[in-house]
Amino acid sequence: MKNQENFILAIESSCDDTSAAVLCNKKVLSNVVATQEIHKKYGGVVPELASRAHQQNIVPVVHQALAQANIDKKQLSAIAFTRGPGLLGSLLVGTSFAKSLALGLNIPLIEVNHMQAHILAHFIEDAAQTSPQFPFLAMTISGGHTQIVLVKNYFDMEILGETLDDAVGEAFDKSAKLLGLPYPGGPLVDKHAKLGNQKAFEFPKPQVPGLNFSFSGLKTSILYFIQKRTKEDSEFITKNIDDICASIQFTILEILMDKLKLAVKQTGIKQIAIGGGVAANSGIRGRLQNAEKDLGWQTYIPKFAYCTDNAAMIGIVGYLKFLEEDFAKQNVAAKARYKIG
Repeated sequence: MKNQENFILAIESSCDDTSAAVLCNKKVLSNVVATQEIHKKYGGVVPELASRAHQQNIVPVVHQALAQANIDKKQLSAIAFTRGPGLLGSLLVGTSFAKSLALGLNIPLIEVNHMQAHILAHFIEDAAQTSPQFPFLAMTISGGHTQIVLVKNYFDMEILGETLDDAVGEAFDKSAKLLGLPYPGGPLVDKHAKLGNQKAFEFPKPQVPGLNFSFSGLKTSILYFIQKRTKEDSEFITKNIDDICASIQFTILEILMDKLKLAVKQTGIKQIAIGGGVAANSGIRGRLQNAEKDLGWQTYIPKFAYCTDNAAMIGIVGYLKFLEEDFAKQNVAAKARYKIG
């Protein structure tokens, strides 16, 4: 099967983005993402509204992905879909659609772990990125997860550390909300941080042993800081928004880099790959690029389109599983919690 064209249709619906992609082996032919705007006025994702929007979006998104790839559905070799982790209602939409289409076309169905896909997105054939060699360390950073993973092979992964409470993406978004920035606030914190002084304000770093993370204490300290300063000066945020964002981002990136340095020390592995929505953050990208010069690391940063939730990353896992003939049965069920390794 490696020497022939295998067309994989991939579907991603774990949170609030409905995405479909078509891959020919490791190459992406289309990668369509429909972003749900409705959540902005609520300051965060509303699960019931997300699942309803997926139901509205999934047929046109899949249709567009096939059209862009110039592929007829009868040419498909298999259908891959996100089984979990994620919002159960959202996952059910993608799972049900994938199962029905695979059954109707009488082709294999392939279930994919969303977090595994963030890591294996590095193996998509694309001129804009290179792939790491095994073994390597992966740091998956998103709105719902923060993990350091030892990747021994495509399907042999071990979680070395993960968040004990909130994820790094949530820390960014909640901090932005405290500053009055609209949802999703993480990219806006990054934007303001580029203009500010990262040493203007100091926030405490959580003292968590080993390779695990914690961000709940940091969020609380930022809350108290904002409350105290705005009580003293009602225009404090407006006057200092760039410096506040720069200081918050600096603290978060220090936490991430400290854990990565410890992971490298413990494993001796200096190949580092990142994935997940927060991998789009310019600060973490810059810190990793500096680590190549300062620490002798080899760092791998995915193309921007493969950082945030997208079906192309589901498709590459689908293709790799297709080669192994690792197919799911029709009674497969979505899983809100789904560990890798």
